[in-house]
Parts: sequence; C-alpha cells; structure tokens
Amino acid sequence: MTATTNPDITHPLSGERIEELQQIAGDHLFMHAAQTNDWRGKLRVYVRGEGVWVETATGERHLDAMAGLWYKSAGYGRTEIADAVYAQMTAIDSPPAGSSTIPQIELAGKVAELYPDHGARSFFVSGGSEAVETAVKMAKKYSQLKGKGGAFKVISRRYSYHGGTAMSVSLGRSPAADPMGPEMPGALHVTNWNSYRLPFVGDPVDVAIKCANEFEEVIKHQGPETVAAMIAEPVSAAYGIQIPPAEYWQRLREIADKYNVVLIADEVITGFGRLGEWFGPTNWGVQPDITAVAKAITSGYAPLGAAIATKKIADAFIGGPNETFRHLITFGGHPIASAAALANLKIFEREDLVGNSRRMGTYLYEQLQTLFSHNIVGDVRGGLGLLAAVELVSDRKSKSPFPAAAGLATKMPKMLFDRNIVTFRAGDVISLCPPLSINKEEIDFIVDAIDGALEELEIELGV
Repeated sequence: MTATTNPDITHPLSGERIEELQQIAGDHLFMHAAQTNDWRGKLRVYVRGEGVWVETATGERHLDAMAGLWYKSAGYGRTEIADAVYAQMTAIDSPPAGSSTIPQIELAGKVAELYPDHGARSFFVSGGSEAVETAVKMAKKYSQLKGKGGAFKVISRRYSYHGGTAMSVSLGRSPAADPMGPEMPGALHVTNWNSYRLPFVGDPVDVAIKCANEFEEVIKHQGPETVAAMIAEPVSAAYGIQIPPAEYWQRLREIADKYNVVLIADEVITGFGRLGEWFGPTNWGVQPDITAVAKAITSGYAPLGAAIATKKIADAFIGGPNETFRHLITFGGHPIASAAALANLKIFEREDLVGNSRRMGTYLYEQLQTLFSHNIVGDVRGGLGLLAAVELVSDRKSKSPFPAAAGLATKMPKMLFDRNIVTFRAGDVISLCPPLSINKEEIDFIVDAIDGALEELEIELGV
C-alpha cells in the first residue's frame, strides 16, 4: 500500500504542535456528548494503536478497556483491514446509484452465513442509530404488509439506549440522551431487567419473566393490532451491563409470536462476538426477527451498520411497488466500509475471536471477583463474553449508591488513566469492554489497575 507519511503519527508530537492542535480543537471542535469546558486545552489526542494498546501524541501508552466505544473488537493496528480499504478505494470507491459492488454483495452473504438464519438479508447503513431506525421502519412496514395497517407502536425498555437520532432517543428514555421534546408517536416503555437491584421481589428467574410479561400487558392494553415491534438489547450496556437469565429472552420470543409483533434485537454493541457467540440471543436459543448491528462489524475501521432481517421478514418485501421497502441511506453499505468488514471478519474467524471472547470473558469475570475485597464493590457482572461491570456502592448491604457529590464519575477515570487504563465509562459503574483479542496478561493488567484505583478511592473518600 502506498501512502504519504504523516509526521504526526510516526513520532511523539512536539509541544508546539500539541499546543496548536489544542487551540484548534478548543475553538472549532464539537466533541460528542462532552462539555467543551471539561476538555478545552487538555483534550487527549491519540496517534496510534496496536492490539489493546493506544499511544498518545506525547508517547504515553494506555490499555483501552472500552474498545474505543464498544467497537474495536479486532484490536488496533490491523494493517490488512487498511490494505483492503485502500484496494477497494483505488478500484471503485462508490458505484452509481441503484447498483452494488463486490464487497457489499459478499458481505451480505457472509453475514447470512454467520447469522443463525442463513436465509437472512442485510440492509446496510452507516452506523448504529441508522440500524435501529431502519429496523423499526422495517418492522412497521412488515406489519402493514401482513394486515396490521394500524400498527405503529414500538415497545422498548426504560433506561436503554438505542441511538442518538430523534427517533431512536424515543426508545428507552435513556438518561444518556438529551430530551428532544415530543417523542415518536407510539413509543411505549416497560420495566428493564436489573440483575443487581431486582425490580420486583422474588426469585431472579421469576422476576425476569415478570419483566418480560410487561411487554404482553402493554400489547393487550394498547391492542395487538396497533403494536408493530418490541425492541431490546440482549445485555443492556447503558443500564450497567445487565445480563438476563435465558428465560427472559425466551419469553420475549413467545410474546412476539403470540401477538404477531416483530422482535428486534439491538445488537449494535453485542453483535459479532461480544457475548461469546456471533449474535447474543444465540446464548439462549432465541432468533429475533430483525437484528440491528454496527460497531464490531468493522471493528470501527470504517462506519457501517445493518438491519439483518430473517428470511420470513425479508420475503414479505418481495413483490411489486406496494411491497418495496422505500428506505435509502446514501452511504449505507459503502464499498470501502464493506471491504473493511470483510477483512475484519476474516480476522475474527482466523483468530477465533468469538471463542476468545467466551474464554477470556470467563477469565475476566473470575479475576474481577477479587475486587470484593474492597467494601465499596457492591456487584460484579459478566461471565457472558467480554462484557463486564463493577458497581460501586457506599453501603454493600443496602446497595446504596454514592451521592453525586462524591464525584466518582470524575475521579475513577482519572485514577484508572494514571494506571495506564483508558475507559470512557467509569463512575458508580466501571464498564469493561476490551478488544476481543485480549489475553490473560492484559486482563490481569486491567484488574490490577482497578484494584489500585479502588484502594486510592477508598482512602480519598475515607471509607
């Protein structure tokens, strides 16, 4: 691959260059979900990465315990993905409208090969929010084609996060999303699953089924003919890495079948190996009707997402003008992103990253148990692939959280960063989502860093 050498990424930057970049960023960059006053003049700038490690502009090296933002599954520095992108870009970077390219076609076939329903079709988009939007629109159109002309309602779970667009923020009512005024008409919400603080009294499995049954109660109350879809993440990351028992998703499948409602799995975070299977609900023997994916499909090397429809759903759109899914995303399934995805998935298969997620996820969960030696550790969640959480509490018996004034959301990221761990999510809940290529030694490094940070935090808080 021929490329122009960029001096900014081959050596630690000079103080003058870093100051220049900080000035430009402070004046003109609008960072995602961040207050400018919090980072102006001290924005972290990374220039290279390899495996689970990233390097700053000043030459400091950190372990990325969040895989970017839930997506760097194959790890950093995969030159073969860059080579595939370069080759596609120099062949044909994008085709004329209404046509396709070899990578997009091959990727659709590859996804169907990996997906439990091998007859599935993929509607490619640019990212996770678009994948969710597409899945919801597809479910509504499918319902209309199947005789439910008045089906426009979508049931989601409170505190879930399904994306940042105006429609997707209507789903879940996550505190992570700014309120946008009136929600999408027909957005309905039910109780989310919480394994640490059960929403009802009782045996965890019975409580999980009771939570799932709220979907049925809402469907019955609203009228089945008005409900198009139910949507949920296999594991709710935004709600603190909440892993349900198998019976929860099995019950969702039963309810969807009973009332002819489309079951959507939001696997933007969990899809492609994060939970130790290519797709999360496989852990429980469940096949959703539509699966929204993004992030790990390219390991973040290029923007790409998809709404994967089972054959049953996809075949409903075959026919004439009335059956056509009139939905278009300009850069959906872009050839460059599709080439990146194919190269990424080859790495997944060659290195058995899905199997490594399962094995290392178990090891991570086991090692995190040692953190219970700290009285402020209330719960450790994980054990289903490489997705885990450590929840901190002021009182373990009552499970009382620390007050906001304790400043955990500010203190914990800094304490971990000082120990060469970078994570976007650390406060009351320390979320862990490392690249699937991680090994035992690197997991030990993470756990040791958390252990040291917790010891420092306890001293500072006087507990």
